[in-house]
Amino acid sequence: MIASDVGLHIGMWTLPGERKPASTLLELSNRSQERANDYHYETLGLTSTDHVLDIGCRSGGTAIQLARRSGGRATGIDVSRGQLAEAVASAQSAGISDRVSFQYGNAMALEFEDESFDAAVALEVFPHLSDRQRGYHEAFRVLRPGGHFLVSEFDLRNGKPSDEELNAFLQTWQIMPPTSPAKTLERAANAGFDLVKVEDMSQNVAFSGEGMAYLYADRRDDIVQAYGAEAADHMDHVMPLIRSFFNHHLGSHLYLLRKPRKA
Repeated sequence: MIASDVGLHIGMWTLPGERKPASTLLELSNRSQERANDYHYETLGLTSTDHVLDIGCRSGGTAIQLARRSGGRATGIDVSRGQLAEAVASAQSAGISDRVSFQYGNAMALEFEDESFDAAVALEVFPHLSDRQRGYHEAFRVLRPGGHFLVSEFDLRNGKPSDEELNAFLQTWQIMPPTSPAKTLERAANAGFDLVKVEDMSQNVAFSGEGMAYLYADRRDDIVQAYGAEAADHMDHVMPLIRSFFNHHLGSHLYLLRKPRKA
């Protein structure tokens, strides 16, 4: 139940008739990611003949969902071999391993030939790169002319956060400082991309911060079991700082870019 101005009400966390209602915080989080991937699919306009590259694929959910929805192919790369193993297993479980593959790869030095893909996505990945500009150049290189690149970037909103808030976010997420929309557009243009559209997704960031805090509280005992009490004690200190940073300062934009067709 959720609180409102007039009391307690049941929120519509899932739509009527959905295949399986979410009953835990983790399931709700996973469902929100599925909805995001549906939106990414619609934004890219993928078809059954398209081959999409998922840069920073993690455990493969985005690549699998894009391939399933489009009927086309997907290739995912990541620097985490553990998550790549999960991705391979997930594709096999989904019965689409003939159309979805995963491999180790560096976003700043992609091991693919020029013009290998019809589309590419990099969702919450470029903020982790030490050289974002190189990442944009590599994405441009491996796209075919006319191909779309969907990329998300973090930025700041609502004034300057405290150093403690910012450091808590950077160290916990192992991430580079947030950029700005103007800088992102500059990097994209330097790589050769045209801008198709940009959307402010910051309204989802604040709620995601709340969800992360509640999920941490719910799973704290599991964290102690896996990583020890000292790690949990550290998170007890930094989680309120991260929550405040998400709620008041962190923004996010989604950029749809296009590689120009050859004259």
